[in-house]
Amino acid sequence: MRLMIAGGGGFRVPLVYRALCSGPYAGLVRELVLYDVDPGRLAAISAVLRSLAGAATAPNGSSAVGLPPKVIATTSLSEALTGTDTVFAAIRPGGTAGRIADERVAQDLGLLGQETTGAGGISYALRSIPAMLGLAREMRKHCPDAWLINFTNPAGMVTEALVPVLGRKVIGICDSASALVHRAARAAGVPLPAGRLDGVGYYGLNHLGWLYRLESCGRDVLPDLLADADALAGFEEGRLFPQPFLRELGVLPNEYLFYYYETSRAASAMRAQGMTRGESIHGQQAELYPRLAEAGDAAFSLWDAARRSREEGYLAEARTAGEARDAEDLAGGGYEQVALAVMRALAGGGAGDRGGAGDGASAVSGDSAGSRVGSTELILNTPNSAVTGSGPAEPAIPGLPGDAVVEVPCTVTSDGAVPLAQDRPAGPQLSLMQRVKRVEILTVRAAGHGERAAALEAFAEHPLIGSAKLAAALLRGYEAAFPGLAGLWKRPAG
Repeated sequence: MRLMIAGGGGFRVPLVYRALCSGPYAGLVRELVLYDVDPGRLAAISAVLRSLAGAATAPNGSSAVGLPPKVIATTSLSEALTGTDTVFAAIRPGGTAGRIADERVAQDLGLLGQETTGAGGISYALRSIPAMLGLAREMRKHCPDAWLINFTNPAGMVTEALVPVLGRKVIGICDSASALVHRAARAAGVPLPAGRLDGVGYYGLNHLGWLYRLESCGRDVLPDLLADADALAGFEEGRLFPQPFLRELGVLPNEYLFYYYETSRAASAMRAQGMTRGESIHGQQAELYPRLAEAGDAAFSLWDAARRSREEGYLAEARTAGEARDAEDLAGGGYEQVALAVMRALAGGGAGDRGGAGDGASAVSGDSAGSRVGSTELILNTPNSAVTGSGPAEPAIPGLPGDAVVEVPCTVTSDGAVPLAQDRPAGPQLSLMQRVKRVEILTVRAAGHGERAAALEAFAEHPLIGSAKLAAALLRGYEAAFPGLAGLWKRPAG
């Protein structure tokens, strides 16, 4: 198999390579093509991969890698796509400097400044959707049968924009929902069946979802977990919210709901840090990447130390002073395991096949040996339809449109991802999803069709903004920060 990574100079690419080199995914990919518009970033990440591959023949006998795929680095998109079977897309138009503006423009107006949630997420989408649409159209020309597994944020909105171009050939992924399910199951003492999500109920949009059922032997143990303060204190999502609040809510929110339920606390903590998350990462990478390119055999160790530091700062605004992330969360092995589990299933391999998910993937997907051959179950971003036998397809999440992209448990086979039917969300959860989905659709329209009015409406209608005056100020601020937006609009701004 030939795998192409769009955004091949991205910081997390070594995680994909490492997973492809050893353990259950070794041998799954024969060629790994790294495509990026920045040759400097490509050179740095290529150095990290060479360093990691070199560990296989280290004098101490270590075997960090087993069967490394051939690595090709290129700045030619047509070269990268030709002959490709699967594309992983993780691009960041505007780079980390763009992330700084996404966050700062919102913060300077007294709003939450976050990369994918609220104003920052809309701004990010206005850049990432046009770029991803361009990639999808090039795939139609150079590798029309290839699958696109999308990591590019905001993952739900980007996937929504790509479905009209690629249909079921595009699947959006994010590891936060699967990680929530795994951590909750472990805290409740409920082992997930191999390659299955039996007893797991989850509904949402990307970065806006809830675990609403967790069964063991036919009994829902989630209410017990939500009532157990000690058990909740043992994992990240359980610590984010007050235990009485979770018990009354009756569901376990994805970590990004912190920005909706604790907006003032999150915004205050961000302001108190002085430096946005984007500024921190931008500074780290500006110093790191030139060093990686020149580090030789030490490149992987240098990169891994930076990766751990970056993980330590994740969602720092949600933690109390002195609170550290769990060791398992710092170890890495999240989104790339979900992506590779999807890729293997699309290629016709089940969780029990060689190249199936190992311990890392099973930690987030319930995926390991012994599951149904040729399929696996994962929480993914895909259109909201469910197969119900011989009758018409019904929405997997009742209350949301059947063509809307949602984040939901799916069965993945060589035919693609099919969402599994979920319960109708409770009123507050459904209302929030409907409001945010409306914002997502407006944003896709703005980015895909050049409608400035739709962008303005998206900002105004977002629950974390809710003001036409603020929406106008935000859009003006982002247009100043990103002059290229002027070329996106079909009609003059005004």
